[in-house]
Amino acid sequence: MERSISEKDWKRALTSIMEELSKREYKKMLHSLDKIPNSVKKSNNSKEEMPQIIIQHLGVEESIFAMEKVLDEIPRRDDAVQELLRPFVDKLRNKHQKEKDKGWKRKFSDSECETKETETPGQKRKYVSESESEDEEREFVDQQKKSQSDKENTRPSPGNYKSWRKTIYDLKESRYLGKQAIVGKVVRKSGLRPYQTQKKEKKVMFFLGFADETASIKVVVYGKNRYEEIMEGSYYSFREVIIEDNTVKVTKLSIRSKTTAVQVPAELEMEARMIVDPQKPVLSIKEAEASYDKTEMSVEGTITELTPVSQIKVKGGRRRTTQRRDLHLQDDTGSIRICLWGDRANQCPAVVGDSVRVTNVKTNHYMETVSLNSTGLTRVYKVEAAAVQTGTVEIIGIIKASKMETRLEAELDQQLKTLVVASELLAKAFGIRLGGDFEDRLLDKMPLSAEVEIQGNRITAITKM
Repeated sequence: MERSISEKDWKRALTSIMEELSKREYKKMLHSLDKIPNSVKKSNNSKEEMPQIIIQHLGVEESIFAMEKVLDEIPRRDDAVQELLRPFVDKLRNKHQKEKDKGWKRKFSDSECETKETETPGQKRKYVSESESEDEEREFVDQQKKSQSDKENTRPSPGNYKSWRKTIYDLKESRYLGKQAIVGKVVRKSGLRPYQTQKKEKKVMFFLGFADETASIKVVVYGKNRYEEIMEGSYYSFREVIIEDNTVKVTKLSIRSKTTAVQVPAELEMEARMIVDPQKPVLSIKEAEASYDKTEMSVEGTITELTPVSQIKVKGGRRRTTQRRDLHLQDDTGSIRICLWGDRANQCPAVVGDSVRVTNVKTNHYMETVSLNSTGLTRVYKVEAAAVQTGTVEIIGIIKASKMETRLEAELDQQLKTLVVASELLAKAFGIRLGGDFEDRLLDKMPLSAEVEIQGNRITAITKM
């Protein structure tokens, strides 16, 4: 039997919620509770008295749903507030669903009994007429069942599905895990984040972008000791967790184990990364160029040029330099230069030809030119890997040669392209010794022809012709 919600417990939780609200948020909350007379709110507006007043005027159940709506509008969707509210909302919804299911069963049971008692051969035609509404109800239920069945048939399902396991897709649909577990890949892990418990204790938590074959979901893990144990790129199962607002919460009572790999589609890996890394809305390049100076956004496109990392002297700084790398991005609406500064200059996992999303960049207006600058939250994500192509190149120039890599100017498919190759690979292909005069020895042998494999703008294999 469903245990009723304790008014005492709800009042205690509501009091804690009030304590979490700022003065501005509290005033906004009072204004939104329009079923409580303004005269009452003005004469009894302290946080200590208000929980009892809300319950008196709205009742326990209505006040729970009212607070859910108000806190969403303020908005206060953070864990500090939602952890206090969510258990009551979930319990109330479960109760209403059970009552609804019970009502349907009783309704059809009564209808069947009435039919058996009243139907006689002489009354058969009359029964058909009077039961039209019942037939409509039965048809509605059958349609609902068929709709649910069709939904289940089209639902993504992993190949290694087990009865003890629930897919992330199904979990997000039902918001219920029970004794089952979810299995997936930790695509992204955040840094440690501080939070405060109801008892005002300071603790830490971190977020995971978690995905399986069917969907991605945010996982919140509490406790510093688990931070070193859970590794980005590894596969885990989680059970005995809390499910709230499409978020999985791993507490000290939860059970975690390392498991074998599951196949996570590239688009779901992208989604999982975005769960942890905040991002501004994605704009087209045309929209970016039309935006005001210092506007933050994210952009997508294909990399057409990627310069090497260089050291730039900082204006006004005394002997200070910073790193810079320029990325030229193109989409269907235009092209734009993105400057990656500082640490971001070395955190670009893509090459020319890759389709990428660059998040949290800021417009920079200079004269009549608009470019984009990286920020502390900028990330470059590959949407899809550049295709590998093979062909014949004729190396006609050297842009820069070092012991690590060489940037070449070469003819490929009757077009001049800038290509990058590991110097060791290049030296081995043409029998040239690496050293201080490596560039001069290359120039002496040019033009050089070779069969190559290229990914983006990087030569991954080269053979002298």
